Amino acid sequence: MSTPATSHVDPLFVPIFGESIELLRKVLLTKDAQPFVVAGSGTLGWDMMVNLIERDDEVLVVNTGYFGDHFGECLEVYGAKVTHLRAPIGSRPSLEDLEQVLTGKKYKMVTVTHVDTSTGVLADIKGVAKVVKSISPETIVVVDGVCSVGSEEIRFDEWNIDVVITASQKALGVPPGLGIVVTSQHAMQIFKSRKTPVASYYSNWNKWLPIMNAYEARKPAYFATPAVQLIYALHTSLKQITAQSMDSRFEQHHQVSQKFKNAITELGLKQLAVSDEVAANGMTAIWLPDGVQVSDIVPSLAAKGVQIAGGLHKECAAKYFRIGHMGISVTEPQRGHIDKVIESLATTLKELKSKA
Repeated sequence: MSTPATSHVDPLFVPIFGESIELLRKVLLTKDAQPFVVAGSGTLGWDMMVNLIERDDEVLVVNTGYFGDHFGECLEVYGAKVTHLRAPIGSRPSLEDLEQVLTGKKYKMVTVTHVDTSTGVLADIKGVAKVVKSISPETIVVVDGVCSVGSEEIRFDEWNIDVVITASQKALGVPPGLGIVVTSQHAMQIFKSRKTPVASYYSNWNKWLPIMNAYEARKPAYFATPAVQLIYALHTSLKQITAQSMDSRFEQHHQVSQKFKNAITELGLKQLAVSDEVAANGMTAIWLPDGVQVSDIVPSLAAKGVQIAGGLHKECAAKYFRIGHMGISVTEPQRGHIDKVIESLATTLKELKSKA
């Protein structure tokens, strides 16, 4: 990020962007999917689904919280007919329920939030893709992986996923500002054979595909100015991530998650996730203990150098808080991040209890 002001067609930058595109395939374990790296937030990835849907297309949202709600809202803006398959807070729809819904109606697209940051619930994207493809092979399986890419197991090709949407700011370890979408060749064919024009300008893959292809071929190109410094940072992070096997990275996040969740239990706290099976490895959502408010716990931890977030789900936002444990906090244990968070949380709870 300290790279001086640099042109996006600088001969030193072009190969950085090109290799970043290639490294994304390694992170997602895909041979030929098409990455798009565009200045914007993860929400831009939702918006880019306008390339795959047309008005009145049926879309099923496998919904585990706030981000499922809003992904569906985004698709409705572009004329999709959206059906939500929901579960109680802290849980996820069963594969049996998914199968039943899919046999009742034909869907162009099925979306699933891999980790809904509002609840800390981990979706079974392998199972979802398997059920969808067994019933309707042509249906597009879209994974919102903003809070999962780099911390949760994703096997793009092996699991027959069509789209993964993510962003730079979570387990990829880069400041916010890059929207990243990785798309299967099956989905690209659906895009190329659509019957109506794409109802967007900035999100339009007809604009961006030539840019991605050019940079990967180590040639400069222009549609809209890329976030040069962020792409330098992304390149550095992706090189670090792929320096080890993705299997090793997945296991590190699982082990640290178990350590953190065990510590939460020992402190007498409970997760929103109803079981470890449906709990994310990169974050934990935690019910507040009796008598403690979000407005008490957040500033107390901030004073100890620990940043956490309050709740987000509209039905219970004031009743819980969220803590992330991903990226270098996991893969570089010498930093002591996880231990510091656990110790600070224990101290804060004791302090708040003594004041009650």
